[in-house]
Amino acid sequence: MTSFSGRLHWRDHFTQKLEDQPALETTNLHPAYEGTRPAEPDPARLAAWSNGETGLPFVDACMRALNATGWLNFRMRAMLMAVSSYHLWLDWRRPGEHLARLFTDYEPGIHWPQVQMQSGTTGINTVRIYNPVKQGYDQDPDGVFIRRWVPELADVPRVLVHEPWRWDGASGLLGKAYPHPIVDHLAAAKEARQKVWAVRGNKAFRNKANAIQHKHGSRKAGIKMRGQRPAAKGGGPEKASLV
Repeated sequence: MTSFSGRLHWRDHFTQKLEDQPALETTNLHPAYEGTRPAEPDPARLAAWSNGETGLPFVDACMRALNATGWLNFRMRAMLMAVSSYHLWLDWRRPGEHLARLFTDYEPGIHWPQVQMQSGTTGINTVRIYNPVKQGYDQDPDGVFIRRWVPELADVPRVLVHEPWRWDGASGLLGKAYPHPIVDHLAAAKEARQKVWAVRGNKAFRNKANAIQHKHGSRKAGIKMRGQRPAAKGGGPEKASLV
């Protein structure tokens, strides 16, 4: 009961964020991030992500499952948003709208603060860049979920289903039945991390982040939600988290 009550408090906390600042649906919480990503996302990348055709098997399986059922667990929602924002470098607004249309449990007060949190634009939360291949190995080690939602990979050996490009038989599959990876996920994550931190490295950024924390941070000491953390001691942001 205590855990359930805590979740209700967090639900209200996030809903209050949107009530206090309705522009969260359309504007970066920390204004320094305006213009960091192209306002109009690359249409090919957005379509590939939306349709589950990025060439990253676990990402594609999650998106196809969501497209079919309207539901996905929290970690996978966070990963999808992070991949769009970091690896594909898409502005969060269009991907956020796509997910909002799909979620059967869509709640604006939860959705938009989380979308910005997972995109690294709040200025007060940990920059969490999910490794989509590692997440696949961690959450679907035998590839059962992938094989269900990405049947094109049925013939790929189990140990390589998360990275079919490493399979000797990939030449007859990739670029034909299933796409090549749309990006090198490790290189894309590194580049995104550098761009995000380039914005964070000055006093003006930290001053605004502290003001955002004062307005939107939790007032209840000792309670933390995944990714809901204050600015680091001294006003600086925390280090990026790779998961």
